[in-house]
Amino acid sequence: MADLQTHAEEIHEQFSDHLDITVEDVEERLASLVNEYRVPVDEARRSVVNAYLDEAGLERDEIGSGGAQELLVGDIDEDEQWVDLRVKVADLWDPNHDSIAQVGLLGDESGTIKFVSFSTSELEALEEGTSYALSNVVTDEYQGNYSVKLNRTTTITELDEDIEVGDDSDEVEGALVDIQSGSGLIKRCPEDDCTRVLQNGRCSEHGQVDGEFDLRIKAVLDDGDAVQEVIFNEEATAELTGIGLDEAKQMAQDALDTTVVAEEMADDIVGRYYRVRGPTFGRYVLADEFEELSGTDDTVDAESLLIRARSL
Repeated sequence: MADLQTHAEEIHEQFSDHLDITVEDVEERLASLVNEYRVPVDEARRSVVNAYLDEAGLERDEIGSGGAQELLVGDIDEDEQWVDLRVKVADLWDPNHDSIAQVGLLGDESGTIKFVSFSTSELEALEEGTSYALSNVVTDEYQGNYSVKLNRTTTITELDEDIEVGDDSDEVEGALVDIQSGSGLIKRCPEDDCTRVLQNGRCSEHGQVDGEFDLRIKAVLDDGDAVQEVIFNEEATAELTGIGLDEAKQMAQDALDTTVVAEEMADDIVGRYYRVRGPTFGRYVLADEFEELSGTDDTVDAESLLIRARSL
């Protein structure tokens, strides 16, 4: 139970100024979820933190991390993880909403990651080309792509050193043998800062919501030796399939069924060869660039390739 005790101590540190709770109270809640309901430890911790946030009437960015760890941006592979970073501001973009103070790319030797700083956090502005130590930022995930959010508890320290920014792009190619569940026309949670894909109209964090439509393809490429999962976002999906978001919504409305979109897309792309380039996050390559390989107009036997791919 030492692991649960550590989690309990960190959660207690986050909420001790806001709630009258003890480490033992927190550990009991965690133990109940883990031992009685067989909930994974990370999921149990998230559930307990969310419950305490509700009890205290707090937003997530109003509490500390309770044990942030220093990571390279390329090692971030978990949602809602509190981390410390030593990074360089590689690029800044114009925010598309008044609620956002800054948005851009942070980088270190492992590659780059998107960051967002919200106006309500009232943080000092980061300068492009300058290196910083950022303590207490929280990770977020969208279409398999991780980003970090600066919040009210984030501390910013300018560094004298020049952090080198590495290239985190990979290139893969092969026959597109399958598009996975969750492809085609999907719905995402419309709540601020949440982009989770809805399951039966429910967000895992915000419950039943009216979702916002989006397009994506979760594809499997097979080069004959290995398989690689690839995610195409809305823009890349439209370019790949020729079906944009408006057309996809109309198709689903006409058929009274959203699954027809993925089926139509699969008919056009499964069995063709592609080269895809983009960063790798977890098990996915995110398609920043792609091309259909020349000399591959004839489709391959996708069914036999998929059977083989699933056996690897």
